[in-house]
Amino acid sequence: MKSIPGLWDLSGQLTNGMKENRKNGKTERLSISAMKIKGIQKTTLIDYPGKIACTLFLFGCNFRCGFCHNPELVIKEEVQDIDEKEILNFLEKRKGKLEGVCITGGEPFLTLDKNFIKKIKEKGYFVKIDTNGSFPEKLKDFIDEKLIDYVAMDLKNEKEKYFETIGKETNLKKIEESIKLIIDSELDYEFRTTVVYSLHSEKELEQLGKWIVELLEKKPKKYCLQGFVNNGKFNDEKFKKEKDFSKEKLEKLKKIAEKYFEKVEIRG
Repeated sequence: MKSIPGLWDLSGQLTNGMKENRKNGKTERLSISAMKIKGIQKTTLIDYPGKIACTLFLFGCNFRCGFCHNPELVIKEEVQDIDEKEILNFLEKRKGKLEGVCITGGEPFLTLDKNFIKKIKEKGYFVKIDTNGSFPEKLKDFIDEKLIDYVAMDLKNEKEKYFETIGKETNLKKIEESIKLIIDSELDYEFRTTVVYSLHSEKELEQLGKWIVELLEKKPKKYCLQGFVNNGKFNDEKFKKEKDFSKEKLEKLKKIAEKYFEKVEIRG
């Protein structure tokens, strides 16, 4: 998942007000069952490899990674929603200048509206989705309807440390199903891991690589390593003491990953 220093609305203003739903003089907690766009990066040359794109940030996640850089997108709503029509109007005006739209979060497949993506595709844009892989049924549905052009899936850790890394239990069979779906599709893709000293070492990367190759019986084509950066805001306060992951350590992990993936990149 992409880290952002702040969430920006379409006017270019940093949004930091609590989103409230006032009813009968009371403030209600809003459900995340509906898709909620919380921010937009109007131009990125990084998020969508090979494309000039924008990035949309959706609220809500079913994981609780303590080191997540975007806690405002995970549990507590702290910014106002951007209306879908505003986004579509923006994309209409940017035709010919932007090529793609990246959808990230949070976990997009928790709430992603298929009709919204169809409208984006109808405008001629390529669509990239960032996902944690826990919703293979939705992933398959979007792939089958040709609504996705690129998938970036997080591999949080090796199997034995997956629950510790994501802060809760999850069905690893679903993670594996998503991995297979991506590999078997004709889509461009990448797998990626944000590495943290307290969670990832050479041992974990070795076991992660073995798991994926044994699952697929071949090497995936692309894997990205991103070092943890301490920006001071996290889901779990203990990560405020975590050190930035060094470039030297990333290079060591890259050499290990190259045994299990055809191409390995370091990001960040």
